[in-house]
Amino acid sequence: MSFQKITEQESLYSDLDRMSVRELLEGINQEDRKVAAAVGAEIPKIERLVTLLVERMRQGGRLFYIGAGTSGRLGVLDASEIPPTYGMPDTLVIGLIAGGDRALRHPVEAAEDDPEKAWEELSKYHIQPIDTLVGIAASGTTPYVIGALRKARSMGVLTASISCNPDSPVAQEAEIAIEPVVGPEFVTGSTRMKSGTAQKMVLNMISTSTMIRLGRVKGNRMVNMQLTNQKLVDRGVRMIMEELGLAYEPARELLSLHGSVREAIDSYHREWRLNQ
Repeated sequence: MSFQKITEQESLYSDLDRMSVRELLEGINQEDRKVAAAVGAEIPKIERLVTLLVERMRQGGRLFYIGAGTSGRLGVLDASEIPPTYGMPDTLVIGLIAGGDRALRHPVEAAEDDPEKAWEELSKYHIQPIDTLVGIAASGTTPYVIGALRKARSMGVLTASISCNPDSPVAQEAEIAIEPVVGPEFVTGSTRMKSGTAQKMVLNMISTSTMIRLGRVKGNRMVNMQLTNQKLVDRGVRMIMEELGLAYEPARELLSLHGSVREAIDSYHREWRLNQ
């Protein structure tokens, strides 16, 4: 099948500027309903990526995301949420965006057009074959991503891509090509919409399932989360209460003593066994 830029095709909706607010919202929502099904069709590929990724991370490998524009921002967002959510170091999952941190808030002209730049940036992290690189590009044509995937794959790095057009140039460079094809956008070509939602869903699936397999969740609880504010402290206390059957204050004291839900629970169980 030849490459088709479905993300740039004409919207299925006409005269958006004449629609009422309700009509606009219903149209957007109708299109968004297609996203979960498109992502669901890619689960076998996502499963393969996560399985290989977990194996590499258990051996000390890291996960890198690269992208430009919305795609790059989504990768940086997912990477930035791993330390507070799962208590992992910020050196384990790393997001790079074309144009650097400035591009998170402001467009950086032509940053995505340099096929060599991403690999230069990755080289600063001393990327190794044990690492994994995920290139994110809604269109599947971003030179910044294509160049990095090509070089990384030639170096033995596990490579994957997330794009919303079938058989794209980005997909051709990746060992595992994840392609949730969501169709034309509600606003023609606005890939921050359905395409961005699909990419975010896939990233959530990759990072969440990986962290669970690495033992960063107990039951369904984020027992390794960083206790960075009162809301999270309170959540941690209630986890301990439910797990150990303690009242609020003893649970809070235990959490304060050990600094993490997992360590508080494990320590309590160790002490209990010693006293038996």
